[in-house]
This record gives sequence, C-alpha cells and structure tokens, in this order.
Amino acid sequence: MVTDIKAFLDSKVAQYNRPEFIENDPIIIPHQFTLQQDIEIMGFWAATLAWGQRVTIIKKCRELIALMDGAPYDFIVNHQEPDLKRLLSFKHRTFNDVDTLYFISFFKQHYKQYESLEDAFLPPGRPKVEQELPSPEYDFSLGNPGGAGLEAEAMLNHFRSYFFSLPDYPHRTKKHVSSPSQKSTCKRLNMFMRWMVRKDEQGVDFGIWNRINSAELVCPCDLHVDRIARRLKLITRKRTDWQTALELTEHLRQFDPLDPVKYDFALFGLGIEERWGLDNILAGL
Repeated sequence: MVTDIKAFLDSKVAQYNRPEFIENDPIIIPHQFTLQQDIEIMGFWAATLAWGQRVTIIKKCRELIALMDGAPYDFIVNHQEPDLKRLLSFKHRTFNDVDTLYFISFFKQHYKQYESLEDAFLPPGRPKVEQELPSPEYDFSLGNPGGAGLEAEAMLNHFRSYFFSLPDYPHRTKKHVSSPSQKSTCKRLNMFMRWMVRKDEQGVDFGIWNRINSAELVCPCDLHVDRIARRLKLITRKRTDWQTALELTEHLRQFDPLDPVKYDFALFGLGIEERWGLDNILAGL
C-alpha cells in the first residue's frame, strides 16, 4: 500500500509541480521579480497574507507592491518617512497598517546587516556556509537530536524571536508570525521556506537559499493538505498542530528522504484542485 501511495503521490507531484501552477497561486507574487531581495520580501509577505481566497490574496499583494512603487526592496531601504503614509490604507483581513509598517521596519533593519533573509532563519551556532545535502541514510528520527524535525523547529523558533527583536514591535503583529513554540503548524512559514529552499528543474519553487536544504523542511499543513493526508493515513494525530506537521513530514520522508515537501504539491492539488474524498483517492490507487 505504501508503494502504491508513493507512486500515486509522485504522479500528482508531476501533475502540479509545473509552471501552470504558478498563475493561480500566491507564489506568482514573488515570481514577478528577479532581484533576490524582492523575491524574499514579497514571498514572505505573500505567504503571511495567504489565508482566504487565492484570488484575493494575489490582488492584495499586488496592491501592496504598487504602494511600494513596484520595487519593494528599494522602497524599504530608501523610503523617507512621508512615503509611509500611503501604506496606512493597506489591509487584508486582520493584517493592517500597524503590521505593514512593522514589517517594513524589520526588513529595513535586517537588510542593513545581511544580503539575504535566509540569515534570519539560521540559529546561533548553525554554520553560515552552504551545507551538503544528507545522504538517503540520514537519520530523520524525531527523537534524534540532529533530526530534521528539530532542525526546522530551531530555525522557526529563532526566526520569530529575531523578527520581533526590534524594541518597538507592536504586540498585535505577533499573531501574524507563528512558531513551533506556540504549537502552531507554521503553515505559512513552512510554505515560504519551501519556496525559497527547494531546487528542481520545474521552476515553481525558487531554490535561491543554499544554507538550508530541502531535507530539513517541514510540509505546510493547511486545511486541504491536512484533510487529504488524514484520508491517506499519513496523519493519525487527532489535533492539528506542530507535531502533526512533523508526523506528516516524517511519513513523506519515507517516500523521498531528501525532498519530502515536494509532496505538498500533490496533497494540496488533490485537496483544492480536485477536492477528492476518500473514495476517490482509494479508487485511484
């Protein structure tokens, strides 16, 4: 059965990990840019705003880009105080002008010190050099201190702490950046990291970060992925939280230990594009 599910999901990865996927997905927002910092900034923002209808998410991100004169990185590092007034009108659901201005402050401060947002995810003590991918025999056990689940947990916990390290951060903005320490699935951050880290020839994910590798990533676990994964018995945990995302990713590593999160394409596609139920899935195996 595991072999059948792997073959089935591999076929769905091939179906959805294609350039055609980009057009109707929030990942189209960072694909508008070629400068790495623009890709990082708008990739992070698009992932943060990714709740609700995808059409609306894309529309709001394009509105935000227009407010920053079509050049987010240049606007963030070179804006003058009066330029920020135009951003007071920006809002998406519970994300408002207070959150927008703090995001800009964070990015401006970060890019004064670093060229890439990848540095924000690297905890103290982690080598700040390109790492080799682990071999297929790498031990990914969640109980292993060096296991990939704990690596991801450390990176995401560090990022949230670093993101809110500015002395004037607004408390309300903290709800928009999750972490494993809050027991969150960290869906948006895991999705953003997939975009930045995964490398393949399909051209959907960017693969522009080199110090974090695909084997360390955790699968984004949104409503659609969670539903399909449970029906495929890839999730048994009753609650949906950080441990659920780790359980799912651990099962996906049985299919591909070096790139488990590629199956996000399959699970998401089955859930939102095909809206498959249990009978449909089992019939397709």
